Amino acid sequence: MRSKGTAQELEARRRLAAAKCGEGWTQVEVAAFLGVHPVTVAKWMARHRRDGDAGLTAKPTPGRPRFLSPAQERQVLRWLDQKPTAHGFRTDLWTSRRVTELIRRKLGVDFHPDYLRAWMRGRGYSPQKPRRRAKQKDQPAIDGWVKNDWPRVEKKPRRPRPTSSRSTKRGCSPTRW
Repeated sequence: MRSKGTAQELEARRRLAAAKCGEGWTQVEVAAFLGVHPVTVAKWMARHRRDGDAGLTAKPTPGRPRFLSPAQERQVLRWLDQKPTAHGFRTDLWTSRRVTELIRRKLGVDFHPDYLRAWMRGRGYSPQKPRRRAKQKDQPAIDGWVKNDWPRVEKKPRRPRPTSSRSTKRGCSPTRW
């Protein structure tokens, strides 16, 4: 498990450990002082003896390489500003699967649609889907029906009826008649 702190803070801690060991502290004392395991201090000191001060410097941890270069990312974002039909798709709706297919076709890079969705969200794109609307929809007629006809056909709650008090009377049991 990686220790908490920036690379510079961790490097400063390793250098402090080397300085304390140089002053005559034991590795166990240095470990207790810094709040690390003694084996960690032993590894730092072995690296310091082998490589000198260069063994204590912070090394970059690059992580996974990028799928696309910055130029390719800009190209994909330009494609997203165009209509999908310009790239051979039948409708004008971008989906993550379509963008994945386009990147695979033009750049030869495989993206999983779920990752691509997160990638697009990180660049300011959000899922957009046009609202479905019937071509023959007549909004004034719908508003009139809701105002005039709906109250007539809407189910209304029944009027409350008095409940029987027979079950609350003492000695009355529905099974004894």
